[in-house]
Amino acid sequence: MGALRTGGQGSVYKGRRVGPIISAVKLLPTPIYTEDKNDKNFKTFQNEVDKLKKVNEEPNPNVVKILNSGLTESGSFPYIEMEYIEGPDLEELLKPPHEKLFTIKETIKLADQLANALAHCHKVGVKHGDIKSNNVKYNIHSGNYVLLDFGLAIMSDEQRRTSMRHAGAIEFMAPEQNTGAMLFQTDVYSYGVILYELLAGQVPFPLQDNGETSRNTVMVAHMESPVPDLMKLREQNLPASWPKEKQEQEMRVPQWLLAIIGKCLEKDPERRYADGQDLIAALNEGGMEEALTTGAPANAILLHQENERLRKQLNELRQNKTDGNMVSMSKPVFTTTIILSIAALLFGVFSLFPKNTSVSSAKADSTAAAVARKHDSAQKVPVKPVTQAEKPDTSQTINVVPLDTTNTQPQPVHKKHHKKKKFLGLF
Repeated sequence: MGALRTGGQGSVYKGRRVGPIISAVKLLPTPIYTEDKNDKNFKTFQNEVDKLKKVNEEPNPNVVKILNSGLTESGSFPYIEMEYIEGPDLEELLKPPHEKLFTIKETIKLADQLANALAHCHKVGVKHGDIKSNNVKYNIHSGNYVLLDFGLAIMSDEQRRTSMRHAGAIEFMAPEQNTGAMLFQTDVYSYGVILYELLAGQVPFPLQDNGETSRNTVMVAHMESPVPDLMKLREQNLPASWPKEKQEQEMRVPQWLLAIIGKCLEKDPERRYADGQDLIAALNEGGMEEALTTGAPANAILLHQENERLRKQLNELRQNKTDGNMVSMSKPVFTTTIILSIAALLFGVFSLFPKNTSVSSAKADSTAAAVARKHDSAQKVPVKPVTQAEKPDTSQTINVVPLDTTNTQPQPVHKKHHKKKKFLGLF
């Protein structure tokens, strides 16, 4: 149905499948003549096509759906057939009649959705390698930004190196791409260039013309030159049509967003975010910090506090985790358990000792002896009449305890005392 775009990295055509389905078919310029697994280029193509199939195993609203891929019957050109997205791309949205830059709100929306697309691809091992303004489209039906064109992903290193050197979007290229390398951090760098362009109104190192000298200048700048001040460029490029109040508001770019862009644009890949999943984590953390410092709704603050509590609890559980049969407990619980164990042990030991055992035994023996003596004297000694002189002094009261004469034997000491004495004798 006609060409949509053409360039050094291939041409994209609009096509119609059987029925109402419209698709976009990209033909890559480098043919693969030998469909043999021993052919390096064909093997690379097949490996990357297999990865692309994984991208669509789980649908993502921010990644174009890949419908088909293979080699053309005539010419043996690799092709990728993708879902056709109706709407403008970022390059068109930054040109008249649109403004030269995005609002902060719309930039954050795109940053979140594009990071989601990168995380989805990186999770299955697919590196895009060609993230630029005209490869991100705004879907007018869903309102989402969608990542397109996985053409570089299926090229070999040599094909990619040649293509990028002569026809690539040099303004969005990471420093390591000059040697043909393509990493997850390469996509992160290009992501940073896009966010920079949306806020500043231009890319960090613009291309003056498409000549070899200009391309080399931009290439060297990516590798060696510091990134220009984004906020100064934003101030210069703010639309004059915006009211003064809106201009002042749009100059309050969150510091966390500027920090993310700065880290994405590091020259050394190791100093950038590792992949799209790290980008999402950084965006979420930055957004939460802003919400807490600018007076977020109570629910958002409570949610953040609950997350912090659960994170601390998880860390404690990990620290207290021990092997197999070992039981893990916190220090306060351990101390209380030890104290209670000692108290129980002491109580058990002292309960074995009878209270005043020796005194009770002595009293029992003396009582039995006294009873025996009185009983004997009552039987053997006759009672003499008491004379007046021998009468006792009634000024002192004497309590007489009658004796039980029914049992002439002394009362035995309770067996419990003997047992306890015998038990104590062991000690």
